[in-house]
Amino acid sequence: MTTVRARVTILVSSAVLSLATVTGPAVAAPVPDGPAVAPAAPSVPQHVDARTKSTQPVYDYANAIRQSVYVDTTMDTDSDGTDDVIAVDIVRPSEPALTGVKIPVIMDASPYYSCCGRGNENEKKTYDGDGVIQKMPLFYDNYFVPRGYAMVGVDILGTGRSTGCGDVGGRDEIQSVVDVINWLNGRNTAHTADGQAVKATWTTGAVGMIGKSYDGTLANGVAATGVKGLKTIVPISAISSWYDYTRSGGVPYSDDYMPWLGGYVGHDSPACDDVRGDLGDNDDDDTGNYTTFWSERDYTKNASKVKASVFMTHGLSDYNVQTNHFSQWWSALSRNNVPRKLWLGLEDHVDPFEFRRDQWVDELHKWFDYWLQGLQNGVMKEPSVSIETSPDVWRNYKTWPAVNRPTSVPLSAGKLGAAGKGSLMITDDPDLTEDDIVADPTEVIAGRQMFLSAPLTAPMRISGTPSVTLRVKSDSATTPITARLIEYGDAARYSGIRTTDQSTCEGSSTDYDDSCYFTVDKLTTQSDHGIVSRGWIDAAHSKSLTNPTPLTPGKWTTVNVPLRAQDQVIPKGRVLGLAVTLSDTEWTTPNDTGATVDIDLAGSKLNVPVTSGKITAPTQLHPIDVDITTPTQRPNLHDPKN
Repeated sequence: MTTVRARVTILVSSAVLSLATVTGPAVAAPVPDGPAVAPAAPSVPQHVDARTKSTQPVYDYANAIRQSVYVDTTMDTDSDGTDDVIAVDIVRPSEPALTGVKIPVIMDASPYYSCCGRGNENEKKTYDGDGVIQKMPLFYDNYFVPRGYAMVGVDILGTGRSTGCGDVGGRDEIQSVVDVINWLNGRNTAHTADGQAVKATWTTGAVGMIGKSYDGTLANGVAATGVKGLKTIVPISAISSWYDYTRSGGVPYSDDYMPWLGGYVGHDSPACDDVRGDLGDNDDDDTGNYTTFWSERDYTKNASKVKASVFMTHGLSDYNVQTNHFSQWWSALSRNNVPRKLWLGLEDHVDPFEFRRDQWVDELHKWFDYWLQGLQNGVMKEPSVSIETSPDVWRNYKTWPAVNRPTSVPLSAGKLGAAGKGSLMITDDPDLTEDDIVADPTEVIAGRQMFLSAPLTAPMRISGTPSVTLRVKSDSATTPITARLIEYGDAARYSGIRTTDQSTCEGSSTDYDDSCYFTVDKLTTQSDHGIVSRGWIDAAHSKSLTNPTPLTPGKWTTVNVPLRAQDQVIPKGRVLGLAVTLSDTEWTTPNDTGATVDIDLAGSKLNVPVTSGKITAPTQLHPIDVDITTPTQRPNLHDPKN
């Protein structure tokens, strides 16, 4: 049941003293950098409860120091002859500086503060008449500033009030955030809007980055630089490799996405148009190849540099930032022994603040207290993985995935779980929709091959990354190949969220920045099937994303189709289906070749990571009474709200 708290508004004076100073009584206002000679800091700061080993909301949020500064860089990405500067907005408690207590930083670096807003309610930054931050989006400042943290919102390069031109996840954007962390640690310079130098003497230099989608992606990229001072990151539904965000194994999701996104979030200027033109020239949309352009935006390859701990969360239904992003990042961090924690919800591209609010705020509080305040609260002794197994039902695990070796499931004509002989043929039909493909699983449908298991005799947990190995012979030099893993059986399945008219409040409020946010309901839809995972590959890219190998028409070759990571328990009695088609005009950019492909059954298999149960083929195919509902469509990547 949702706990509903009344919206509380704390009225404060609307007067703002001056740029980069506090709101509130002038006599109590310290200068931005703290007192010239601070008294000795207490051994235990006022905001720390030594008994509970947690920070407490003891500082006055209404009297918080609000600063807007500009951090210097050595980049001139807009070619105007002046180095770019990065706009940084800060909300921090005023009391610690009076006693010489230095505090850590929670940072959300984003391109969305001006163009699109943050969170389910699309909040944007607002400023007072002097251009000093007034409202910081989301609840982080309301909740954490009274507990002895500074909240820092960074307009990344080329967005908001920063200058320059962004390169969409590239080296320059990442460096713009690194420059801010360096300033917070005394290794860089900054100034106010009127040119006065400003130092961050009020902070310990310990930084935790947090953010959803693009914001969380920046956290991943910055962590992959190994910058000193970054102690932890909390990426929410975040990209780990931009190549894998825009395409799957050479199959594009949408064309010209990188220059489009740069233009949507960035400055409208001829200089930035040139930068975005370069993005379009170098993205290799025509070939689908993984190049140095994409390597620069692949953070997994630099996981060995990560010194920060990582608390990541992702939706198992997310087909905007798909689940391969969390799985490959998690695996890379695991190989490098990075301290980490993982939450996997049923949801799609949704912040856990929306779907598991109370537990999320509590766990985030403990996580930041441990990694930024040094409080030994036992958070790292808790289970490292928490997974939503049905709406609002969560189960904890020690690790993820549950198994590392997939089970090989043979294919035969129409069957999943029995070895077959001979071959089956598919001719590309780009007009097939997903509804067509998954409906009537026992019927013969041109352009689709379906393989079905017998009803499961025991529950089966799929935990990890499935794939499909196909030995194929094509009449074309290449073709896309699409695979869908489906579970059939009537059930109520998660289908999205809906915003309610109720709200909860997380932290302190002012008349210009309240801490109250609407709650959401989880929706379910009764249906006869659910998609477990999808996957796409350009057959010529199966062996190498960098150097594709065209198929030799009429010659057999082996192609591996990677599906998306999943963790799902399939109940007893359900039937698993594997649907194989060629091009997919709904979930990818149309790239059909009209190919005809033969599948050698003896050389083909489904690779599925299971923890229990056994997949067996049916002795005979029985029609399944179906009432197909429209599946969730892939979100439009050209919609920033996604």
